[in-house]
Amino acid sequence: MAERREQMFPALSAAQIARLTRIGKRREVSSGEIVFEEGEAIPGFYVVLSGEMAIVQRADGGETTITVHHAGEFTGEVNMLTGRPSLVRARMATAGELLAISPEALRKIVQTDAELSELLMRAFILRRVALITGSHGDTVLIGSTHSAATLRIREFLGRNGQPFTYVDADKDRGVQALLDRFGVGVADVPVLICRNERVLKSPSNAEIAKCLGFNHELDPGAVHDVVVVGAGPAGLAAAVYAASEGLDVLVLEGNVAGGQAGSSSKIENYLGFPTGISGEALAARAFTQALKFGAEVAIARSATRLDCSRRPYELELSDGARIKARAVVIASGVQYRKLECADLQQFAGIGVYYAAGAMEAQLCADDEEVIVVGGANSAGQAAVFLSPRVKQVHVLVRGRGLSETMSRYLIGRIEGSPNIAVRAFHRVVGLEGNDHLERVRVEDTRSGEKKTLEVRHVFVMTGADPNTDWLKGCVALDPKGFVKTGPDLDRADLAGWQLARPPHLLETSAQAVFAVGDVRSGSVKRVASAVGEGSACIQAVHRTLSE
Repeated sequence: MAERREQMFPALSAAQIARLTRIGKRREVSSGEIVFEEGEAIPGFYVVLSGEMAIVQRADGGETTITVHHAGEFTGEVNMLTGRPSLVRARMATAGELLAISPEALRKIVQTDAELSELLMRAFILRRVALITGSHGDTVLIGSTHSAATLRIREFLGRNGQPFTYVDADKDRGVQALLDRFGVGVADVPVLICRNERVLKSPSNAEIAKCLGFNHELDPGAVHDVVVVGAGPAGLAAAVYAASEGLDVLVLEGNVAGGQAGSSSKIENYLGFPTGISGEALAARAFTQALKFGAEVAIARSATRLDCSRRPYELELSDGARIKARAVVIASGVQYRKLECADLQQFAGIGVYYAAGAMEAQLCADDEEVIVVGGANSAGQAAVFLSPRVKQVHVLVRGRGLSETMSRYLIGRIEGSPNIAVRAFHRVVGLEGNDHLERVRVEDTRSGEKKTLEVRHVFVMTGADPNTDWLKGCVALDPKGFVKTGPDLDRADLAGWQLARPPHLLETSAQAVFAVGDVRSGSVKRVASAVGEGSACIQAVHRTLSE
């Protein structure tokens, strides 16, 4: 990040400051004055006109300086768009003058001023990356590799862009002193120290999101133009296009932005990224883009029911709240099917994983063998990603091979990797271990032969089931539970359809309710097609809103 310091902390030109002066207020500040505090809900945006401003974090009764802003430089990072609490304190090192700009006025600037938008957005994103890389946060996670909840919490914080410090209760020295300080024991692990003061024992994702201020309070009386359910590639694309075209957009995401694509280690066949991009990076960019245009994203708040009986539609959320929408975009995606093993739940998160990113790879030693279950692109990406990091990767495929289900470029990578072995007509039939997975029993489905492998890590990337339980009784589903849209809807599906026109291409059996991405029946299960559907459906949303 030192190489990009000029982009992280650029100095505004006199012309740029003049444009900002029209929407801000000048403010005299004295030496030592606190401009905004760590943990403050929505800090303002400040340009230093004169003097010096220190950006610091509180640490053990003192302060750690992150940077010092001089004349022409400005405050803020991605939280200026998310509205999340500040991770730092701003204190004047010397007396001077500031230009104060409200978050609302700043958002207009990044939407309308192309030059300032590029400069500010780049700085905000790089600053957040630096905070994450340096663990400059107010959150500490005390966890263990023997705790399934630890991995869940690490992934939730990491993929939601929240800087945190991880303390391994099994390895890190001084952990007992930390446990004693907050009055907790090893049996309470995982423990999250939120905002450096509040102790959460094995918290749910919703509890973490609430403590860290991820979300704003939703107004139950507000009627949103469009509510997007799911923040995978399709949902984020819908949010970006809807918000950029002036619609009031609320996105509901039950876990983390990016969906299944967000857990992909590297996507190499997505248009515009010839060297590839990780699913997490792609999701983070799309998430920030949606915020830039004014979409609101609620994290760890999923839809549990859609009432289609009247308009505006009403959605019930996992916490019991209710919200209203004139149009709904269903982008709730799919989830990998579970292995058919009696002991599966025992090892979920402590040997059995449904993602293969950097966090999961860190759990694997370089002298270990691992198993990847599945024959589609996600399994291929996982195998290629893991192969340089472990001794051997076993790819288990139920069918005869990979040619019918995986992209050719991935097959070529696998064939060229000496430590990846594809085992056709094989499946996992048993898992063994104590407090962590230790052995895996596999079966050759042709011969019936079974053998046991000394494997501590299994990555499951098999076929997927749609997340549509919350839609039953509202929109037409196909026999597998995927949402039917447009020309796939038959006469029986449209028995309650009251319009003279037929449903739009991506519209469901309910007017102004659309389905995009993997959750849609007949969709192409690729990131590019999901993004295309999410963006294309907004044109039809506009049409239905005018009816």
